[in-house]
Amino acid sequence: MDEDVAVRDQESVEMGPLLDSLGLLLRLSQLQSFGAFFRDMEEVGLRPGEISVLVLIGQNPGIRQGIVARTLRVKRAHMAKMMAGMERDGIVSRRAPEDDRRALELRLTEAGRARLDAVMPVFLEHEARRPATLTRAEEATLKRLLRKYLALPDPEVRP
Repeated sequence: MDEDVAVRDQESVEMGPLLDSLGLLLRLSQLQSFGAFFRDMEEVGLRPGEISVLVLIGQNPGIRQGIVARTLRVKRAHMAKMMAGMERDGIVSRRAPEDDRRALELRLTEAGRARLDAVMPVFLEHEARRPATLTRAEEATLKRLLRKYLALPDPEVRP
């Protein structure tokens, strides 16, 4: 369906108290954002969760699998399955540290680093596109408020 038609259709639907539902607004925003992500990232073949995991591991070599799961709010079982697949594909290595044999430390392999380096320009280009419905200032405010809502650090504020 054409996006303009979808917007016109939404304008004619009475949503009542749903327009004030934070959960619904976040969910619809996520769906819209993911639609754009899948269109832009189609050529590289990565899902949002996969690129998030690769970026976290690349930024934090040796990060424990459980910390990645908690940071991205991914269920442990899903994280274990994703990491097994990435290890099988040769892009992530997992190692049990000496101090805790139950934990797994994650690192990008050379192939994983090359994969991340190859997809980052496409990802950054995707992220640089501003939704047509928001000004740059509005987008910055939205991101700042979402980080605050999620109790995440603001990248503009140095500790």
